[in-house]
Amino acid sequence: MSLVRLLGFNTLACGCVVGRYRELATNRELAYVEEKSPACDLAGHLRNHTVTAERTATTSAQDFSEAHAS
Repeated sequence: MSLVRLLGFNTLACGCVVGRYRELATNRELAYVEEKSPACDLAGHLRNHTVTAERTATTSAQDFSEAHAS
């Protein structure tokens, strides 16, 4: 297990909540599904699993701009 720093949270269009973290050892950014929405039917959105940039591309325009502002 490595140490990570919380960067923020985004709510995807499907309703799932994704937490963004920076791994301190490698400076790599990671995104984890923190909460899966009951309305979400995407099989790739599993609680406590990483998601890729393509899967988080379903965020609203506001969430997307906030994610890249930091």
